[in-house]
This record gives sequence, C-alpha cells and structure tokens, in this order.
Amino acid sequence: MPNFINSCKRWKANLKTARNNGMKQIHRQEKKQFLRLFEQEGIDHIEERFQVLEIFLQTESHLTGDELIRLLKENGVTLEPDFVKETLAMMHRFGFARRNRFNNGEIRYEHRHLGQHHDHIICTKCRSVIEFENTLLEELQTRIAVEHGFYMLQHKMEIYGLCEQCQTSRLQIIPLVMAKQGERLSIHSLSGGRRARMRLTSMGLRVGDSVEIVANNNGQLVVALDCKRYVLGKGLAQKIMVQSSGQYC
Repeated sequence: MPNFINSCKRWKANLKTARNNGMKQIHRQEKKQFLRLFEQEGIDHIEERFQVLEIFLQTESHLTGDELIRLLKENGVTLEPDFVKETLAMMHRFGFARRNRFNNGEIRYEHRHLGQHHDHIICTKCRSVIEFENTLLEELQTRIAVEHGFYMLQHKMEIYGLCEQCQTSRLQIIPLVMAKQGERLSIHSLSGGRRARMRLTSMGLRVGDSVEIVANNNGQLVVALDCKRYVLGKGLAQKIMVQSSGQYC
C-alpha cells in the first residue's frame, strides 16, 4: 500500500510539472505574438504595455483593472492607471484577455489562451472564482446545439453558489436578509413584536415553510412560496430566521 500511495503522489507531481511546463510554453508564445501584433498595429509604448502583459500572465486570478494596477506596483512597476486600463482593453480587443462580469459585478479579466476553453464556479459570498473543464459537458452542449439546429459559435457556463469555506463558516440559522439569491430555505422562527409576527403570518409566511430567494437587492427581498411572490423590506426580513437546506435553484 505505501508503494501505491507513493506512486500516486509521484504521478500527481509529474502531472503538475508537465502542466506548468506546458503553461510556460504557452506564455512564451503569447508574449511573442503580443510583441509582433502590437508592433504590426503601430501601438505606442510597447515596452510598458509588455510589462502589463507579463505581470498579467503571472497570476491565475480574475483581475479588475485596479487589482492589476496594485499587482504591478507590488512587482515594482508603476504606470498610470489609465494607461494600464487602456492596455487591458487592447489585450481584450486583440484576444489576449477575456472579459467577464460575473453576476453583473465588476469587469474582471483572465487569460485567453487560443484553443482552450473552461467554465466558472463563482461563490456569491466571498466572490472567489474557480475554473473547471469537463469534456463530457462540452460534448453534451455541442449535441444539444445540433439537436436544435444550431451551429455553436461560443458558449459559457457560470455556476453560482457558496464555496466549501463559506459553507463551513456560515451560521446554520440566519436572518432572511442575509440569504443569497437562488437559495431555498426553511423558516425556523419569527422574531420581533406581536404586530410584526401577525403581519408575517397574515402574508402567509409561517414557521416550517420552505421559501426560495428570488432577489435580494438594495435591502429589499423577493421570496417565493407556493408559486407566489412576496416583497419584504429589510426590517421585516431581519425578523425572519431561516435555516439553509443546502439547495439552490
């Protein structure tokens, strides 16, 4: 058994090394293409823009323009913020960076390596982004497109939920106002005064009911129960204690 475990560890280490070496080769190709294309297009300040690309390729994070500016400074590169953001826009225009706006949030940039595709899992609490690839999923999406008479040009999948760390740190019972869009929760208890509790029960919200969070924006919540929508202000939602069922729609 120890020999088998050691063999698995060596295999994983070799696989990681091979992937890293492959990525280094891809990055070398990206840098060569960047210089050739920017010179060909007559782009100015190529050396400074190349510094932006180099630092950008050193991280696997999904960066905003401001985060990249901070990363550049941490690596001893000080450039005007507008210049960095302009360079990022050029990198996106020429296909060196992909632009995302997860859950309609800030614009974030990631590497765009030709011939490669991946999808994303996004935590709605800590905003962490996990990349994943799945051959069976890619084949299924292609088959679905063909079945509907489509020639697929591009596609993306974004899965939203709570990451493992956020699930572990989260309290089991929380006020409804803290719930995330898409969650299904059961009402654990109703707090507040007699008037508030009567108002909630008259609306049809009772202990034990399972509700779905349709929207949670600007302190106003929309929840669904038995195919009916209820709009709740922040104050009222604070009085409804719910327990997560761990389900998302």
